[in-house]
Amino acid sequence: MPPADRRLERYAWLSIAAALATIGIKTLAWHVTGSVGLLSDALESLINLAAALLALVMLRLAAAPPDDAHPYGRFKAEYFASGIEGALIVFAAGSIAYAAMPRLLAPQPLEAPLLGIGLSVFASLINLGVSLTLLGVGRREHSIALEADGQHLMTDVWTSAGVVAGVALVWATGWLLLDPLIALAVAVHIVWTGVGLMRRSFTGLLDAAIEPAERADMERIFAEYRRRYPVEFHAVLTRQAGARRFISFHLLVPDTWTVAQAHQLSEEIEERIRSLVPNAILISHLEPISHPSSYDDIKLERW
Repeated sequence: MPPADRRLERYAWLSIAAALATIGIKTLAWHVTGSVGLLSDALESLINLAAALLALVMLRLAAAPPDDAHPYGRFKAEYFASGIEGALIVFAAGSIAYAAMPRLLAPQPLEAPLLGIGLSVFASLINLGVSLTLLGVGRREHSIALEADGQHLMTDVWTSAGVVAGVALVWATGWLLLDPLIALAVAVHIVWTGVGLMRRSFTGLLDAAIEPAERADMERIFAEYRRRYPVEFHAVLTRQAGARRFISFHLLVPDTWTVAQAHQLSEEIEERIRSLVPNAILISHLEPISHPSSYDDIKLERW
């Protein structure tokens, strides 16, 4: 496993540790208060643990080296982590709603609300710190698995904020219905995040093109080499697979150029693209610029 993937794995372990810690703290908060809102918060932390374990497994799978059965690697494994995590978030929302409905019909008084609030806030601060770390690393390393886990934990932070507000309002006003109502509002909110993660993962599994900004960087390089040399480019194809970017293009060179000369230029262009597009795997194809057949394969399929 490359060193970069080792670093990503460490962050997955950090998420697992945070989930275990917050499960204990939030369960204690629910136990001392009897708040269904705090129970919903603890239930979501169980989902956080499952999601963190899944992210760890998928990161290890994505880091496995290519082999004969998977010559392009297993980079898309991260999309499975993100998609399943989105589904787990939706499941957590259903669990929260299931726990809240009986209290909505028969509200119950809360016990020791201040202690419960304090414990929940402490757990939320743990999640906030880990979430910001995962989001930063996920975006920097282009890891959708870590980014999804970070978004999930940030959702948990907002969930906890809503629950704490609900418990505090119940304590201050005595309106017991606020507890289950806040829990239901939290369930609706986190469904939106879960659906968004599933949609993003589905798009990634369909071999979506790289980001427009990265494509624009490539086009600027191509334009520069068109000015410097009598060359042309076409059949530019891109796709994303987890943290990796796959890019292929055809380089059309003058008929009088030697293979060595054309190959040296293609290597130089590929290196320039790698410097601007992170984690890029490039494949270039050389063709004579004046030969008619060079223009028959502009698209992926020939008709």
